[in-house]
Amino acid sequence: MAQNSLAEGVFAINKPYGMSSAQVIRDCQHHFNPSKLFAPLLAADRALREKEGKYQKQRRTHAKRDINVKIGHGGTLDPLATGVLILGVGKGTKALHDFLGCTKTYETVVVFGASTDTYDRVGKLIKKGDYSNITREQVEEALNSFRGKFQQMPPLYSALKMNGKPLYEYAREGKPIPREIETREVDVTELELTEWYEPGTHNHRWPTEEAEQAEKNVVKSVWQVAKNQQDGTTSTEEAATLIPEVVEKEVKALANHESNKRAAEERVDELVSEEPAGKKRKTETGAAEPMMSGALKDKKGKDKKQDKYAKNRGMDLAPPPPSPDTPFPWEGKGPPAAKIRMTVTSGFYVRSLCHDLGEKLGCGAMMAELVRSRQGEFVLGTDNCMEYSDLALGEEVWAPKIQKALDLWNNKDKAGKAQAVEPVVKKEEVKTEEVKAEEIKAEDAKIEKQPTPTPTPEQPAGEVKVEESASVKDEAKA
Repeated sequence: MAQNSLAEGVFAINKPYGMSSAQVIRDCQHHFNPSKLFAPLLAADRALREKEGKYQKQRRTHAKRDINVKIGHGGTLDPLATGVLILGVGKGTKALHDFLGCTKTYETVVVFGASTDTYDRVGKLIKKGDYSNITREQVEEALNSFRGKFQQMPPLYSALKMNGKPLYEYAREGKPIPREIETREVDVTELELTEWYEPGTHNHRWPTEEAEQAEKNVVKSVWQVAKNQQDGTTSTEEAATLIPEVVEKEVKALANHESNKRAAEERVDELVSEEPAGKKRKTETGAAEPMMSGALKDKKGKDKKQDKYAKNRGMDLAPPPPSPDTPFPWEGKGPPAAKIRMTVTSGFYVRSLCHDLGEKLGCGAMMAELVRSRQGEFVLGTDNCMEYSDLALGEEVWAPKIQKALDLWNNKDKAGKAQAVEPVVKKEEVKTEEVKAEEIKAEDAKIEKQPTPTPTPEQPAGEVKVEESASVKDEAKA
């Protein structure tokens, strides 16, 4: 990067566990604002502000009047997850929208034998299943149902609403859901079981908190609606109606579930619309705390205790992983688990895959870990993806890494940047076992029709070589 050029562009950072994407941006601004690397960028922004007319300056809110390094992200990452979070700085923020629709690669750990209302290990237990006969071969066979394009049902704990009312409330009241639950088409271009953990060989586990029976009824009734809708077996009205005598208990269950659901939603990082801010919150040093477009802001009238909460509200949003010393919530060796790697299109729910895989196997399953290892051409462990921990080591450590990543981005032409958003990946065609069998059968028929070559003097009888066709060779490789 030239000495006088502005530090702007696109890079990625490895988001830590338990932190929101918005908090990562705030932390980056905290380090970037006073740095030498971004001083020219801030100076340029100040110069532009000076050229603004009086009317433009008056229209700015107090938060907007404060000049900070402009940062945005190219798609949020769940606090429960770690991995690639794409950040745009300065003019690089204009390219972030392109990353929202690109493919992503995830690695997740699935624990079998139980289901939770949030589809992950931090929710409440809804049901348990028999996992004693679950094998790696069974799981790999079940994964065939999730390859290629299909309609995916979103996680139902997120309180999908119809006509402004959560699905759980329809179920609790014994009323039919007014229309089908909306699904979306997703495309899984890669799906592979990379590690298999036999019972007793891993530290992954179910949550210890179990939902009350009335609450389970609410959740199961909505799950049944979704299952029947996908199977096309039962009407929405039949599936959504609960037994009248349990309705009173469901009132309490709904309240409990709503409380748990709100806690779950707080773990899901969403952009927060900008709103007029009151007095600027001050740090211990007296400097104005960095703000960002879309960041969580303090409101008028908050006291110092509330301000402290707001400052740290994007951290510790997920409970820590279980300690090896913590007793297991089962007797014996417990259930198996599996690590699965997938490359998917935008809008894919990894939680739903884990839950649906357990339903297909009949034993239940939940997501225990999640890592986004790639988004576009930004990959963990490469020069364009720095470690979050580098920020605490000082500018002398993180600045050269960010500068190198920004150089990699800025040295690309328009076509190169488009390639960075969606790199060309050789995709193997997803085929069913029936299609593969038919293709092999057809190739065998072709080979049988070929005339048998006459042995040459150098090639004794009994060692006649038949040349395989290219497609047969490719099939053997697959």
